[in-house]
Amino acid sequence: MLRPILGDFSSIVCFKAAIIGMEEALGEKATAIALTAAGRYRGKTLAQELNLANSSMSLEQLADKLDYVFGKDGTRLCIVEKIVQEDNEIIKVYTSETLCSADEPQDSKRKCTYTLGAIWGVLEIALNHRLQGKHTESVLRGGKYDVFEFNKLS
Repeated sequence: MLRPILGDFSSIVCFKAAIIGMEEALGEKATAIALTAAGRYRGKTLAQELNLANSSMSLEQLADKLDYVFGKDGTRLCIVEKIVQEDNEIIKVYTSETLCSADEPQDSKRKCTYTLGAIWGVLEIALNHRLQGKHTESVLRGGKYDVFEFNKLS
């Protein structure tokens, strides 16, 4: 435990206030780049801590592992519903209750930058591939899930 009295978690309200403050100070694009990079760092570190490098587990097993680590039994960043590979080059991760979408109004343009980055970092280590990631579907804009799409780079 990092803090003996308050524990390891803080509120979504405080994290979202930090995001909005960064956007006001740095602009939306610079903040998105910084939060995605921070998430990727967290994801890569987590993947190494969990010995997921070059993992031989299936995408279904990886989804279960990520849901355990990021979901209600873990850090509560998001629920990882499933990971699917549509062809040999595209991997989609379906998430819900993401940190970034919490308390956002419908039709908000908010992207899940930190969450995208965290999952991106884990996938790069576990799959041993460089990836390009983007947030393609949002619960804020009519989607059932926040979907992150990753393309393998050569």
